[in-house]
Amino acid sequence: QVQLVESGGGLVQPGESLRLSCAASGRTFSSFAMAWFRQAPGKDRESVAGIEAGTTTYYTDSVKGRFTISRDNAKNTVYLQMNSLKTEDTGVYYCAARSRLLRWLRWPPTNNDFGSWGQGTQVTVSS
Repeated sequence: QVQLVESGGGLVQPGESLRLSCAASGRTFSSFAMAWFRQAPGKDRESVAGIEAGTTTYYTDSVKGRFTISRDNAKNTVYLQMNSLKTEDTGVYYCAARSRLLRWLRWPPTNNDFGSWGQGTQVTVSS
């Protein structure tokens, strides 16, 4: 089991940027895939971005060119840099660790592909 703690959410105006962080416990962080999901009010949780144990990354179409997922294995942390934010990016953002700590992802993933979840961090984009 991996413990995950997100941070970095907040209230911003459209067009502004935020960087989310997700700190993971455990000494094998570099060996498994991670992802970010979000859930808007009244909607299902959706995948946003994923990164495999190497450098392969994936994005949902609505965030391509605006969001960047990265990982710092020395800090056991995965990041989500969000630029040019839109009101429709509003929601609770969750990071997740691949179930069975697998290195790879399928994309788009399902919730069942992930065995550990953080508590979420709120992102609100509003003018």
